[in-house]
Amino acid sequence: MTTPLDSKKLRGFGIAGLLVTALTLSACTAPAEESTPDAGDLLISQEACDRNAAAGTITYISGYGYSASAGQLDVFLAEELGYFKDLCLDLEINASGANGQQLVSSGQAEFTALGSASDVMLAAANSQNLTAVATYGNTPPFSIFANEKIKSLKDLEGGSLGYFINLTPIASAMLDAADVDVSKVELIKMTNYDPTVVTRGQVDAIVGYASNQPENLRAQGLPFSEFFPSDVGVEGTYNVMEVNSEFLAENREVAADFMRASLHALQFCLDSADECLDVIAQLAEDNGQGSAFPREQLERTWNVESQWVKDSNSGLPGAQTAADWEAEYELVKQFGNVDSLPAITDMMDETLVSDLYADGELIWPGN
Repeated sequence: MTTPLDSKKLRGFGIAGLLVTALTLSACTAPAEESTPDAGDLLISQEACDRNAAAGTITYISGYGYSASAGQLDVFLAEELGYFKDLCLDLEINASGANGQQLVSSGQAEFTALGSASDVMLAAANSQNLTAVATYGNTPPFSIFANEKIKSLKDLEGGSLGYFINLTPIASAMLDAADVDVSKVELIKMTNYDPTVVTRGQVDAIVGYASNQPENLRAQGLPFSEFFPSDVGVEGTYNVMEVNSEFLAENREVAADFMRASLHALQFCLDSADECLDVIAQLAEDNGQGSAFPREQLERTWNVESQWVKDSNSGLPGAQTAADWEAEYELVKQFGNVDSLPAITDMMDETLVSDLYADGELIWPGN
């Protein structure tokens, strides 16, 4: 298990100031080439080091910039803490947050993170060459936040509901479970992420991320109503890591070590949130995303999402089974507007991450 003592490895970060100096990340970031550690300095065997190095540069696409979300925050921190280097992995991070699935599916990148299993399933209906290797929680990350006059989801009839990209299957299931006649609700595709459009009455409610827009309103002390999937018995998942299927088949042990380093950093962030958030906030600032990801927002997000990780069914961050996806799978079939879906086991690898744990602890070389 990672402990706060790992912070001594924050290359360029002091515990007091956590001043970032070493890594320069742009929208597409590539760390400077570093030589393979001397044999006497290796945490892993020379054979494993050579294998990982031979895989070449591994490209990760952040699904949403420098967000403090599992499957994203931990990858940035694993790079900063030197965990990838410890395992002889050469990582390139693209923090633009665009077209991650397309890039991974086409082989232009190896890993990317998505918001839920629903996203994976909807993509799988139209794409191939993607395999989910980690699911970080069993709490749907969405909520419907509304003007305070909305006392129940049924009150949306005759009103308006905003959404981003698509009306998620989870949101559709929530409306269905609340017996809302969606034909009586004006659905509006949102282009403005300002949550105060709800409190100001420009739209009655929005399907948003529970850790983001509603937390923003809460921090401002603005009154609003919020409805969660669990309120109406709707189940789902939180954040999924996907890998290029061909890469996984050809480099399974390399992919496992990528996840090992990332999950090691995830545990660091669970144990040492302040240090972790200082790092990601400074990275965002240094790379032109500071206004989009200010320190206070990152803290609000991680306060919520870290609990989702801790509450995962397995108790092992990232570990997943087909059973974890079954409820959401049925929702996507009913509300996802897809002709057919692959079997759950065709979309995920159930053992890659679970095999990284022993006796409830992540196996890290040297521990």
